[in-house]
Amino acid sequence: MIKRILIANRSEIACRIIRTCKKMGIETVAVFSEIDKNALHTKFADFKIGISGISAKDSYLDIDKIINSAKESGADAIHPGYGFLSENAEFNRKVRNSGLIYIGPNPKSMALLGNKTSSRELMIKNKVPVVPGFKSKTDNYTEYEQFANKIGYPVLIKAASGGGGKGMRIVYNSNELSDAIETAKRESLSAFGSDEIFIEKYIKNPRHIEFQVAGDKFGNYIHLFERECSLQRRHQKIIEETPSLALNNELRQKMAESAIMAVSSAEYDSVGTVEFLLDEYNNYYFLEVNTRIQVEHPITEEVTGVDLVKLQIDIANGLKMPINQEDIKQNGWAIECRIYAEDGYNNFLPSSGKILKLNIPHNDGIRYDTGIEQGSDISVFYDPILAKLIVHSKTREEARLKMINALQENIILGVKTSIKFMISILKSDEFITANTYTNLIDENYKKFLDYDEENNLIYALASASVINKSNYKRAFLDPWKSIAKWEILSNFNAETI
Repeated sequence: MIKRILIANRSEIACRIIRTCKKMGIETVAVFSEIDKNALHTKFADFKIGISGISAKDSYLDIDKIINSAKESGADAIHPGYGFLSENAEFNRKVRNSGLIYIGPNPKSMALLGNKTSSRELMIKNKVPVVPGFKSKTDNYTEYEQFANKIGYPVLIKAASGGGGKGMRIVYNSNELSDAIETAKRESLSAFGSDEIFIEKYIKNPRHIEFQVAGDKFGNYIHLFERECSLQRRHQKIIEETPSLALNNELRQKMAESAIMAVSSAEYDSVGTVEFLLDEYNNYYFLEVNTRIQVEHPITEEVTGVDLVKLQIDIANGLKMPINQEDIKQNGWAIECRIYAEDGYNNFLPSSGKILKLNIPHNDGIRYDTGIEQGSDISVFYDPILAKLIVHSKTREEARLKMINALQENIILGVKTSIKFMISILKSDEFITANTYTNLIDENYKKFLDYDEENNLIYALASASVINKSNYKRAFLDPWKSIAKWEILSNFNAETI
């Protein structure tokens, strides 16, 4: 049985995995780049080991460094988290060949399902609906052009390996195709180590619905219901919820059966996610399989009560799944907001700096997954996600209001964040009525930006400039309601507002 796990990742997901390992009595090893030597995940783990380098390519994406570190630390297994090497079948094979346990699916099913081309072919074979698409094994631009003309514009270009919106471009006419292909190939190579791309018909205003699934090494498969991930910015999910109001019980069951078929046909043996697009006529189409834990997995945990990281580890240990399909129920409603260090007023460019002040909301039904603390340095070298705020309540409306309140309590000073932007979305008619689709934000982002800059500045200055020593929490929630013992912060920098 696994006794020590090296986590080949950083920040929030590394801390998340460590938390479950502590509950299971499993020791953890954190790896860190030069930038991350004082990061929260290195303090939280039982052991830590430096892998040098600054960029992801020279640290968290270096397969040999990761495996050598695992051996050096005495780890039995490696957990890849999400992003970085988490869907790299070569890394999976090398981990296993080195005598270590890989916490994830077998490399054959990872390669089959993790590649958009091979997984698509498998879905067609097993009668799972797919969007018309094409990938050439050559760099012949003419083949892509001919296919795009055949299915009609707009078309979507995306990386054949990986996800998260990287290497993805919407092309509206033939004049844009060549540049989009080259850009997608460069981004894909940089993010995933492969410049293979895929082209498919772009479906206008779809919903993004995904099903959490799991399979063990004994041929048992379950689903843990759906997540709605339609609220995206530049193909990157930012707000997710479960259940989805777009599904009735009949459609939910039908999509769940397709999701199980998708992974069972590849003899998948871990936790994973099958993603679909749902059009306005309730036709659904296979999008991809994510052969790893998802960023948005906490909302599934909240409504089902299942620890998905524990389930991953149990399966990797060779155990049968401890739950059956009939044991899994959807209880209540959960919403997740991804909090990014980015500037909404400057085209959402990443924001870097030091976290000068951090106030985390603490109430029933609120979960805060993060890899930062007060004093953390936010660099430009990695994904700008700071935290995930998750709420769980009995109804969707209760969850929505709880999330708005929690976001308002979540004070992060030192970098610009997406908090106010998400509050605007949650207050919008589109969210209240669940009239959401994948390009809603990109088409209406100015509408969701809070332009009341005067009030923003007053609130931020008050929060950043003073500490109420007698009632810390109250001061940050409403600095005007407490007047005792104000103290000016010496490290306040107005440029961080």
